Amino acid sequence: MLVLAICCMSLLIVSLDSTVLNVALPSIRQDLHASVAGMQWTIDAYTLVLASLLMLAGSTADRIGRRKVFMAGLVLFTLGSALCSVAPSLETLIVFRMVQAVGGSMLNPVAMSIITNTFTDPRERARAIGAWGGVVGISMAAGPVVGGTLVDSVGWRSIFWINLPVGIIALLLTWRYVPESRASRARRPDPVGQLLVIALLGSLTYAIIEAPQKGSASAEILLFAAVAAASLIGLLVYEPRRADPLIDLRFFHSAPFSGATVIAVSAFAALGGFLFVNTLYLQDVRGLSALGAGLYMLPMAAVVCVLPPISGRIVANRGPRIPLLVAGVAMAASGLMFAVFDAETDNVLMFTGYVLFGLGFGSVNAPITNTAVSGMPRSQAGVAAAIASTSRQIGQTLGVAVIGAVLAAGMVGAGSSAGIGPADDFVAASKPAWWIITGCGMCVLLVGALSSGRWARGTARRTAERLEGGATADGPWAGSRSSGADGSPAAGGSSAAGGSSAAGGSSAAGGSSAADSGTGHGPGGGQAGGRSGGQAGGLSGDQSSSASARA
Repeated sequence: MLVLAICCMSLLIVSLDSTVLNVALPSIRQDLHASVAGMQWTIDAYTLVLASLLMLAGSTADRIGRRKVFMAGLVLFTLGSALCSVAPSLETLIVFRMVQAVGGSMLNPVAMSIITNTFTDPRERARAIGAWGGVVGISMAAGPVVGGTLVDSVGWRSIFWINLPVGIIALLLTWRYVPESRASRARRPDPVGQLLVIALLGSLTYAIIEAPQKGSASAEILLFAAVAAASLIGLLVYEPRRADPLIDLRFFHSAPFSGATVIAVSAFAALGGFLFVNTLYLQDVRGLSALGAGLYMLPMAAVVCVLPPISGRIVANRGPRIPLLVAGVAMAASGLMFAVFDAETDNVLMFTGYVLFGLGFGSVNAPITNTAVSGMPRSQAGVAAAIASTSRQIGQTLGVAVIGAVLAAGMVGAGSSAGIGPADDFVAASKPAWWIITGCGMCVLLVGALSSGRWARGTARRTAERLEGGATADGPWAGSRSSGADGSPAAGGSSAAGGSSAAGGSSAAGGSSAADSGTGHGPGGGQAGGRSGGQAGGLSGDQSSSASARA
């Protein structure tokens, strides 16, 4: 149980960091004189690095030792937090956030692998994964309030201080009590593929965020867009030629897997954008303090905290279709409501919008991983879940980038020079952002319906046969039904998958999630991403647990 507590401590600091950051954005903007783009980079610098390095961190831990990589992650994350707390400028804060992200990429996926290797009994493993994922709900519920209290009473720098004692204690306990483990067969590194992924995500994000200020037709933006396109083409050409690619493109022949990837990107883009715009709306338009903004988001946080285990059980018993449809409808409805809100909107209507978004996001996270691994061979389920986790962080990154860019363009049009101007100008400029969030919800709805039917399951079976040369694959909802080597019920595995980054993946009530995950900046953030490996827990042996760690 001590090992589980140590892993939960690592998840707690990553998730809390995600959830508290967004409520601090207006204070950071005022203190460091940041534009909308500057605030975007404060979030996306983390989720971008996390998305780029999640799979590399998992495979490196399999190769050189999970305890070593986990301790290195704690050192880097704690060091990055300390540096963020003393950052003298926006530029240095962004760099230090990237240091945090390098450490964060080593924590959640490796912690999942440590858990699966420590808890060998299937039922104990399922309970451990459930408890580990439950930490995300706690961090999301507490994060906005804790962050708001710290920002209002001490200042925004204090949100990074809370990581220091927890990180140091977790590091000492890991050194003393966590055993070393490695995979019997680790995947070979793919440096070319890794560099192409970094170039693709970095150049694309830069082009999107900076376009409103520099001009979408400027030479600089066109150059970065060209680098992104060339990197994508390079991945499509290079990866199929490798025997052990970073991303096996054959996975995308499975409609459930492709659908899960699109859903993860859409849902976490909505989350990242929602929390980014909403924080500015509450504090700049409605005039709330950071603590007041955190309290306003409690209805959403409470729903996201409670709903994932319920969604996970529905997925286990009836498949992912119902939660995905509910998620799409609820997120789209919430986006529509916020699109018509103004500075004087009634609180009851606002809380209804928050509850709807919480209902949508709380429903979507569990089925993402289960849909990704649907029909996949056991030997590939962990890798499929890892790609879905990375998709969460990519979604959060792009959500903040695109929706923030739309907001910035609207403010520039209103004469605010990409800053936050008068309340009426902000409300008008944010309407297209809410429409994009509505579109993300509709995408979850439509893709969820298409990727969870009989035809989609057939494509998953055929893909599994090609991947394994005709070997028998797991059943259509395999990832949700098992957590141990014997395929016993995953009593609580659903919460792990359901737990978000922010948000994980992402990515937070901070966007980010994501989770994702992830931990990006969100309840899911970024962070979210790292937790889904539990759903691929049906794998057996050291090879399978190392694969699931990459989730």
